[in-house]
Order: sequence, then C-alpha cells, then structure tokens
Amino acid sequence: MDIFQSIVAARLIFICGIINLVTAVLVLLSCRCIPTSRVTRSLMKYKAYQRFYRYHCYIWWVFWVSVVVHAVLAMAFFGSPF
Repeated sequence: MDIFQSIVAARLIFICGIINLVTAVLVLLSCRCIPTSRVTRSLMKYKAYQRFYRYHCYIWWVFWVSVVVHAVLAMAFFGSPF
C-alpha cells in the first residue's frame, strides 16, 4: 500500500467511525423497543420527532454498511488482530 492509499484508508476509517457513532445514537433515539422511556415519550409529541422516528429502519442500514466498511478497511490497513 503506498502512502496515498494509506492516507485515504485512514481517513475513510475515521469517517466511518464518526458515522458509526452518530448513527448508533440516532438508532437509540428512534428505537421502537423503548417508546416508554422518559426521553422518547417526551419527544413523541413533536411532529419533527415523529417524522424522524419513521426512518429507524433506514438508519440501521446506514449503520451496518458503515460498520462493515469500517471493519474491512481497518483489517486491510492494520491487519488482523489475531
């Protein structure tokens, strides 16, 4: 791997890590398993949150694609930990 590929891989790993964190928080905030939690119950009265709540399943897709890309690039860049 040359230096340019290394820089691109490291940046993509970092970007995917940030996407992983953001989408994990979004998945938790839109979680349908805990609608009675105090936070989501108070947010449910807002129309904007109700619209956001509908996208829960799509957020999962973004999350998992980002996790897979992050893991594959990290394994290629850093190698296997085993």
